[in-house]
Formats: sequence, C-alpha cells, structure tokens
Amino acid sequence: FNLFFPLSFRPFHVEPTNIVNVNDDMQRVTDEASAMNKRIHYYSRLTSPADRALIAPDHVLPAPDEIYVYSPLGTAFKVDSCTDGYGKNSSLVTIFMIWNTMMGTSILSIPWGIKQAGFTSGIILILLMGILTLYCCYRVVKSRQMIPLTDTSNWEFPDVCKYYFGSFGQWSSLLFSMVSLVGAMVVYWVLMSNFLFNTGKFIYNFVHDINVTDIVPGTNGSNRVICPSAASGHSPQNRSVMFSSGNRTGFQLFEEWWDKSQTVPFYLIAVLLPLLNLKSPSFFAKFNVLGTVSVVYLVFMVTVKAAHLGMHLEFYWFTANEFFVPEFRILFPQLTGVLTLAFFIHNCVITLLQNNRNQENNVRDLSIAYFLVGLTYLYVGVIIFASFPSPPLSKECIEQNFLDNFPSDDVMSFVARIFLLFQMMTVYPLLGYLARVQLLRQFFGNAYP
Repeated sequence: FNLFFPLSFRPFHVEPTNIVNVNDDMQRVTDEASAMNKRIHYYSRLTSPADRALIAPDHVLPAPDEIYVYSPLGTAFKVDSCTDGYGKNSSLVTIFMIWNTMMGTSILSIPWGIKQAGFTSGIILILLMGILTLYCCYRVVKSRQMIPLTDTSNWEFPDVCKYYFGSFGQWSSLLFSMVSLVGAMVVYWVLMSNFLFNTGKFIYNFVHDINVTDIVPGTNGSNRVICPSAASGHSPQNRSVMFSSGNRTGFQLFEEWWDKSQTVPFYLIAVLLPLLNLKSPSFFAKFNVLGTVSVVYLVFMVTVKAAHLGMHLEFYWFTANEFFVPEFRILFPQLTGVLTLAFFIHNCVITLLQNNRNQENNVRDLSIAYFLVGLTYLYVGVIIFASFPSPPLSKECIEQNFLDNFPSDDVMSFVARIFLLFQMMTVYPLLGYLARVQLLRQFFGNAYP
C-alpha cells in the first residue's frame, strides 16, 4: 500500500486490548475491531477524500508506533516504517537541499555585480534583495496552508494559483514555472559542457606536457590574476599560446573527439539520463546535498586567494578612478537582476518542502536556507572584490565569471571547476524532477502516469 495516503486511507488502528494472541507468529483481531474497521471504511466512502468533514481528526489517531495493518483474513501486523516521516527528509537535509538548489552559477557573478553597482551599494542590495525574496517565498509557502477545508498536502504551486486566481492563474504560473526551470536546465547543460571541456583539456595538457600561456595583462608571481577583457580586441586564438612536446597527431585527434559544442554535450547524456529517470525525491535531496561540498570548496578557495593577494580597497563615493569604481553606480540594476535569479526558488519551494519530515518547521528551515545563501553570496562577492589586485589591475577587470580572472593553468581554479561541475550534476536531476512533477500532475493528475 501507499505510505503517503491521506488520513482517511491510513492503515486501520487496532487497540492492544482487541488483539488476541493465537501464537507467537500471528495476532488475531476480535469481532469488535473488525466491525470498527468496516464502519470506518463505510464513512470514508460517503464523501470524496478531499472533503475533511468525515475524516478522523489527528488527535484521535494513534501514535505511529501503535499503528497496525488490518488484513481481511483477520490478522493485524505492525509495520515499523508506517509513519508520516518515512522516506522523507530531515530539516538538515531540507535546508542544504534548498541552499544547494538556489546556489547555482549566480555565485560566480556576484563579484561582477558588486563591481557594477559599487561596493557599498552592492552590499546593501544583496541584503535587501535577500530579505525581499525570502518574504515573497514565505508568502508562497503560507498561501497553501491558508486554504480551508481542503487537503492540500499534494498540491503544487500551479494548484495554489488556481485556487486563488482561477484557471488563468494555474496555467500562467505553470507556463512561467516551466520557462524558468527548462531555461535553467538549458543554461546548466551549456555550463556543464563548458566545465567538462575545460577540465578534460586541462588534464590532457598536463599528462602530455602541453604548456598554455595566456597572452593577456595580469599580475606577476605565483598567485597570478589576469584581465581577459583587456585583450578583447584580439581574436580568441591570439590570446593563448600552446607549447607542446608531445605528438601533434594525437593532439589533433583529441581535439576532434573532445569538442566543446559537438561532442562533450553528448557525453553528458550518458551520465545524466539515468539520474533523470529516478523517481525518489528523497534520493534527489540526499544526492543534492553532496553538491554543497563544491560551495564549501569555493569559499575555501576564495579565502586562500584573498589571504595571498591581500585587501585592495579605496573609497570613491561618486567619482571614478583609474583603478577603483565609485561606491554608488547607476549600473546597479545589473546586480539586482543577478540577485533576482540568485534568490529565486519560489516556483519550486512547495515541492521541495513537501518532503520535509517536520512540516511545522518549513518556515524556519526556509529562513535558515535563505540566510546561508545570502551569507555565501555576500562573503564570496565582498572577498573577491576587495582582494582583486588594484593596482596594477583595475576593478573593471572583474569578469562575469570570476574564475576567468585566474589563468588557465591555475590548479585551484581547475579544482573549483570540477566541483562546480559536480554541483551542477547534482542540481540538474532535481530541476528535471521539479519540472516533471509540476507539468505531469497538471495534465495527468499524477507525476508518473
């Protein structure tokens, strides 16, 4: 039987006094308990499962360890796993799942966004946007709980919109939710292909003793930082030079089979297609939590780089400088646009929190997850911006992906790309699960028709 049935379809409870021991292997139900079971089944058929008028209230139901499964043959068996929390996630897993799902590639663009908005205004905007999006997400979560006299335990975001706004709200919310989820999956696929390509190329160059020299302005020393935008006037093939001591024919064969757009994206299918076909949301959550390791490493890398580079800050409130940007800039909407997507999880939050074992802690767990996301964005953005070596380089050199400010042979950046690839591979199946659940339930009433 289904462990996730509503209250009216829960296994029948047999009082301990109504269980007569026949032998050590079987427990026999008395006529009184059998009659009570038939009476409950009769009342459950008088109305639809969504109508709670004839459903037993929670306070009269037995404790999970006192629930038995009643058999028509007259036996009652105790099922230890027959509880509401079975197969669901703890609060800790839920928090890290939301944190890792929300913490996408936007973290790589936060330093660039702070540069566009100005250091002081960037910090303020991150805090304000985090609070605003958290409140909006809180309203989404509470909107389902405020619906009276209806069982909304299996409702998705489009169902809630249908209740408040009718069919237009249902289908429009589903459309925009699919656009955001499918769009995110497309972007993730492109980025995963890019990270996988660069990772494979780095490994090949290292094994075959191929040196790559970046022909772009940058600092000197072991902790080199480059400015790719300063070489934007040159063609891409002139921005790096390769010196190889290996077989040229083998290198050409490698480039033929390891192409960023023609081969590598198809290699990902072999890895991600089996993951996309898994049905367990609990597995997605636990698998997704492993992606948190990449965020931890990224924070570690940023800390180490900043410790070696030092802090480079000067405050010019409204005027530009050769090496520094003003504290308040008119380009701040570019940062708010990045933050809008960086904090966006509103169309998925109901689905994610459905699998939380402790539903009463949903708001608390959501708030903790948002706090961790905001703190991570703030830390990475501020540290990268403050430690960027100005002079000799200008703060304007900070790239939209701050990993591009490190040379291609930088080992820590290489490891960071591997971890980000792993994180995206953990988030991607969850995005596919969310899209499948929301879409198929609206058309077929079941996530797996």
